[in-house]
Amino acid sequence: MRKTVLKFRAAAAATLACLGLLSGCAGPAGGSGPDRPEAGGPASTPPPLSGARSSAPAAPPDHEPVSYEPSWPDTTVRTARGHRVNACVPKDLRNRATTLTTVDGAHLSALVLGDGPDGVLLDHEQGYSICSFVDIGRQLAERGYHVVIPEYRNHGASEKRAGNEHIDRDARAGLAELRRLGAKKVFLAGASCGGTTAAVAGADTPLRVVGLLMMSSPARCGPGVDAVAAVKRLDVPTLLVASPGDMQGNVEKQVREVYAASAAREKELVIRKGERHGTDMIKREGASGAALQDRVITFVVDSYAAAR
Repeated sequence: MRKTVLKFRAAAAATLACLGLLSGCAGPAGGSGPDRPEAGGPASTPPPLSGARSSAPAAPPDHEPVSYEPSWPDTTVRTARGHRVNACVPKDLRNRATTLTTVDGAHLSALVLGDGPDGVLLDHEQGYSICSFVDIGRQLAERGYHVVIPEYRNHGASEKRAGNEHIDRDARAGLAELRRLGAKKVFLAGASCGGTTAAVAGADTPLRVVGLLMMSSPARCGPGVDAVAAVKRLDVPTLLVASPGDMQGNVEKQVREVYAASAAREKELVIRKGERHGTDMIKREGASGAALQDRVITFVVDSYAAAR
């Protein structure tokens, strides 16, 4: 119990560092954050949609495994193909793991689910792990979307680095992978700084952006990682979600700043009860969390339908 509490506090401290304002946002050393699978709420099961198919076709054209020091070695395992992956990833999805390399040479563990031209980027919170979005990623892949979930530097099975000053490059690596594998369009999504970096990277991607989801995402996450500037360039359906008690109201304040700056003609701000942060609003809130997960998946589907 004490070990679990200490890990949670380490993850929370990392998130507070990001929100306060991100001169360096290293994840907790040697452990996954509070989004470990055993801490999650019940799985959400939205109604079947047309075009549903398996999330586990043959493995995609792959990168070569790379030798590097993982950030959390005690929760890192190797796949049969030699890639590192967080042990929180379900065994039936580990064959979908690959290794991405950012423009500054950081090696990232990532999951590639589904295939096809309709991409989805899912970026997790600082201090958390790739498994923040695995359940949502699996469900979107089953509905016909091509999903990439990168695990950020200094987190999980990704490379241990000196700092997190350029975390937007991790999101850019995820978008580059979608493009390499044939995606033509992308829906951008992330929690906390993952949402901030998704917006920043998406504002410059050559892929056609069809929508944006940001959950508990601060206005800025370090030098040059400015969501306020990014959303001024993204006129796409946008959904922003926050809890009023998150970080004593600081998160809601920043989310409202992003909402006010957004150029989207179709945008919505959802302020939920409580104080949960990021995907904890889904994973730790029982039935209401499951309903939010359904809403997220439906928002992706609706955004793509509007882009046809």
